[in-house]
Amino acid sequence: MADKRAERIAELIRPLRVKPGSRVDLARDFDPGYKAGFVKKKDGRQLLETGIGLLADYQRRLAAQDTYGVLVCLQALDAGGKDGTIRHVMSGVNPQGVQVSGFKVPSAEELDHDYLWRYACRLPARGDIGIFNRSHYEEVLVVRVHPENLDRQKLPAGAKGKGVWERRYREINDWERYLAGNGFKVVKLFLNLSKEEQRTRFFKRLDLPEKNWKFSAADVRERQRWDDYQLAFSQMLSATSTDWAPWYVIPADRKWFARICAAAVLAHTLIGIDPRYPEVTAERRRDLLVVKGELEAQAPKGAPADPFAAKKAKKAEKAAAKAEAKAGKAEAEAEVGLAAGNGHRPE
Repeated sequence: MADKRAERIAELIRPLRVKPGSRVDLARDFDPGYKAGFVKKKDGRQLLETGIGLLADYQRRLAAQDTYGVLVCLQALDAGGKDGTIRHVMSGVNPQGVQVSGFKVPSAEELDHDYLWRYACRLPARGDIGIFNRSHYEEVLVVRVHPENLDRQKLPAGAKGKGVWERRYREINDWERYLAGNGFKVVKLFLNLSKEEQRTRFFKRLDLPEKNWKFSAADVRERQRWDDYQLAFSQMLSATSTDWAPWYVIPADRKWFARICAAAVLAHTLIGIDPRYPEVTAERRRDLLVVKGELEAQAPKGAPADPFAAKKAKKAEKAAAKAEAKAGKAEAEAEVGLAAGNGHRPE
C-alpha cells in the first residue's frame, strides 16, 4: 500500500519537476491551469486530507530520528497563494516542528551582511521543517527586476557588474548542495499563476471587505513588470534546478489542485528520506519493563494493571466482533439470494 501510494505521488509530481540542465520558457513549458487528468476536483478534499495525514506521520518520524531537516522554499508572484498553501498543506503537522519565515525588505542589519546571511539565520534544525515564504531566490528575482535594490546591498563595484546573476545562481546552487550534504533537504516550489487569474484575485481583494487588508497598490504597480518577472523566473528555474534541489512548478490557477501538488512534493521528499523511529536497545527495553512493572503494581483495586493495553485489547475485541457480525450478515444475505434464485425461502 505504501509503495503504491508513493508511486501515485511520484506520477502526480513528475510533470511539475524542472529537469536539471533544461532551458525553461515558463510560458511555453508550464501551464498555470494544468490539472492532472486522473485528479478530479470532487476528490480534491479527500486527496488533500490523505496528503496531510501522510505529512503528519512522516513529520513525527523526522522529529524522532533527529537526523534530517527539510527546508521548503515558496516563490510566487503576488496573490499566487503562498499563505493559503502553507495554511492548508501544513494544517495537520505538529506546529512545534514547523517554522515559517517571511522575508520582506531587508533591514539595516541584514544589509550589513552578505545576501544569504538572513536566510542562513532562519534555517530549520534537524528534525524540523522550515518554510521560507519568499526565500533567498528573491535575490535573483525582485533584486534583478529592480536593480536599485542591488545598489542598497553595499556591494563593492566589482561584485555587481557583469555576470552578477550567473555568479549568484552558482553561489545559491553551491549553498544548497552544502545544505543537502549536511542532511537538509531543500524543497523548492514555484506557484505559477496566470496573469488573468492574478487580476481576478486582486478584484476579490478589492470587492470583499474582509479581504481589503490584503490588497496593496504596490502589487498592481508590480504587475506592470509581468514580462520582466516571467523572464527572471524562467532563467532562475533553468539555472538553479539541480539534482540535489530541483524546482517544482506548481500550476496555481486552481487553488485546490495547487495545494494537492504542494503536499505531494513535500510527501515525496519525506518518503525519500524515509525517517525511522529510533530503535530501543535491549538494555533500555529491560529498564522500561522494570518501570512498567512498578506502574502496574500501583493500579487501584479493580483497575486494570495496564489501562492502555486493556483499552487496546477491548478496542480490538470490538472490531473483531463487528467484523464477525458483518460477515454473518453477508452470509445470511447470500443465503437469501440463493434461496430466491431457487424459487423458495430458506428454512
